Amino acid sequence: MNKAVTDFLKGDKVVWMIYFFLCMISLVEVYSASSNLTYTSGNHWDPMINQAGFLLAGLVVILIVHRIPCKLFMLFPFFLLPFAVLLLLYTAIFGGSINGASRWMNLGFIQFQPSEIGKAALIMSVAVVLAKTQGELKTVVNGKTKIITGAVKGGRTMAFKIIMCMACLICLLIVPENFSTAAMLFVVVMVMMFIGRVPMDLLAKTTALIVAFLAVASVAVMNIDDATLNNIPKGHRITTWKNRIITRISHSEATDSVSAYNLADNLQVAHAHMAVANSNIIGRGTGNSVERDFLSHAESDFIYSIIIEETGILGGLFVIFLYVTLLVRAGRIANKCQRFFPAYLVLGFAIMMILQAVVNMGVAVGLFPVTGQPLPLISKGGSSIMVNCFYIGVILSVSRYADKVSETKEEPAELKAEHETQEYYSQENMA
Repeated sequence: MNKAVTDFLKGDKVVWMIYFFLCMISLVEVYSASSNLTYTSGNHWDPMINQAGFLLAGLVVILIVHRIPCKLFMLFPFFLLPFAVLLLLYTAIFGGSINGASRWMNLGFIQFQPSEIGKAALIMSVAVVLAKTQGELKTVVNGKTKIITGAVKGGRTMAFKIIMCMACLICLLIVPENFSTAAMLFVVVMVMMFIGRVPMDLLAKTTALIVAFLAVASVAVMNIDDATLNNIPKGHRITTWKNRIITRISHSEATDSVSAYNLADNLQVAHAHMAVANSNIIGRGTGNSVERDFLSHAESDFIYSIIIEETGILGGLFVIFLYVTLLVRAGRIANKCQRFFPAYLVLGFAIMMILQAVVNMGVAVGLFPVTGQPLPLISKGGSSIMVNCFYIGVILSVSRYADKVSETKEEPAELKAEHETQEYYSQENMA
């Protein structure tokens, strides 16, 4: 039975274990944190059943994707990137509004964010460009990694120009309604270019330019009243960013607990921080959260706060351990890849997932302002789970490729001897 399961679930076994652990945590904590949804719907099991359905659909996505040969993923950007651009344009004009942001597309049976497709499309496109412009094949000689085909002349600069054009297009379409997603995606792209040996001076100049622009824009926005901002197209989002900055500054400058946790001004954040503060080493116990009744998004944006409140510091550290282990395994898988494309691809998806997790957990413990980012594979949601399962499927597909390369490269001595014996006898018979 174990062998049958192993043969069915291809790819890195540690990644599979991490995925199943995250799914189990998701089912338990979404069920526990959904008191408001339960009260609204009147069905005690409804949130858990919906989440189980999304996770089951996500598992189907993984089972399909992880059996796709990783070289075929090079074809995805050619149709996925234009498709993502069209979806983002459509959503910007006709998208449905949820929680004040017009970032959703309604298909009737499910609502999803086109920005999720945009993230996947851009990361895959960056991996293709980096691989094609800087040398596709690498090998290990005397313990050192060497490029066989060599880089395209001027490939690094060419890669930077192409990638920046794609990144600016996708991020600018995302940023009006979801600044945090656009910012994270751009950071992932910059990290991928750094890993892909794009000249550091280009990356440094770009980073400095963006930081300077954001600083000037922030100062300008802070000096414009809300009424004027609201009259600008998409100005309501700028007002939201402005208020979050003001809230963050006032929170940092607060010297007493009353000022820091002003329930009237910042109810969500205050209760999230209370959930963390009221926990201990082992927590209150699963299902015994108090703050979930006061958090309107306890099952999604602030689920990490509920995890810490119910399972304590140990539970919170275990979740962090799972994400860190996923990143480490992705790095090992990338290191085993003989070609650059699958290595860049697996690192890009892994970094995207971990960065999103860091932002979500940072919001829960008060390190970052509220961004609305879900905790990958744990928070309640449909589109986020589907896309993250796609990431996991790709990582598993690449791990299968890497394992095959390793098996071919390091053939056991017994098999080698057997092959040599078979070859000898076959030649003798022919003679």
